[in-house]
Amino acid sequence: MKRLVIIRHAKSSWGNALLEDFDRPLNERGKKDAPLMAKRFKEKKVLPDLMITSPAKRANSTCKRFAKVFEVDKKNIWKEPKLYHASETTILKMAKEIDEKYNVVFIFGHNPGLTNFVNYASNLEIDNIPTTGIAVLEVSSWKRLGKEKAKAVYFDYPANIK
Repeated sequence: MKRLVIIRHAKSSWGNALLEDFDRPLNERGKKDAPLMAKRFKEKKVLPDLMITSPAKRANSTCKRFAKVFEVDKKNIWKEPKLYHASETTILKMAKEIDEKYNVVFIFGHNPGLTNFVNYASNLEIDNIPTTGIAVLEVSSWKRLGKEKAKAVYFDYPANIK
């Protein structure tokens, strides 16, 4: 069984209107939520073999905070430019190309693509993956994604803690 862990980037800062969208950093809440959600999810004992992140600053920063909590080696973190504002079809295509040697893969990205992907590829129907939200999908193989509905086994986000 393969597990695809979909993680939306943590809350980003809109403090500098001159920054390009790609370069927006995490705000203070995002900096707190990312390790908090990582620790909360780590309790489920779902450890990543690979982390794939959008190279946008807010997604990459979220990924780094999760990697620190999960003690993931940098060689197991890939930046994938296609994930920056990817559509569900782009995410699906990318996920189907994951090497079968990986059993647990974390993907860090952006809405609306992540939410649309989860709704399309799994039995979960949600309006939105909130910032730092985590959805876990199980599928028999990466290549079967889209051909069979993945089973959603976990969905959590920071507002559930408070």
